[in-house]
Amino acid sequence: VQLQASGGGLVEPGGSLTFSCTASRGTFKVNIISRYTVGWFRQTPGKERESVATISRSGLAYYDSSVEGRFAISRDDAKSTVYLRMNSLKPEDTAVYYCAARHVILSDSNYYSRENDYADWGHGTQVTVSS
Repeated sequence: VQLQASGGGLVEPGGSLTFSCTASRGTFKVNIISRYTVGWFRQTPGKERESVATISRSGLAYYDSSVEGRFAISRDDAKSTVYLRMNSLKPEDTAVYYCAARHVILSDSNYYSRENDYADWGHGTQVTVSS
């Protein structure tokens, strides 16, 4: 599956951004993402890619402790899109953000947080939090 991420940019501390990650297979988009657990990761220079948030096929959401209460992940399967709403942004949230997808069976609601749990990745999108 191909993943197209969008929504990064420059924002002041305390501000908000929303990412979207849209899945497609060729020209086909409708409901493609419904078969996947989707995760958002971020990476800063010299560090490993780290999980930020994950949403299962059934809509269960999981968050890293560093973003709990500030970020919200959601999905719209009809649009084949997963969103990451980021509020109360801090300078330490500055990173390149990636979305990733893992094909799972319907009953699988596990929290997949490792980079190698995912086979499909979107391109990275820069977020800079600075005044």
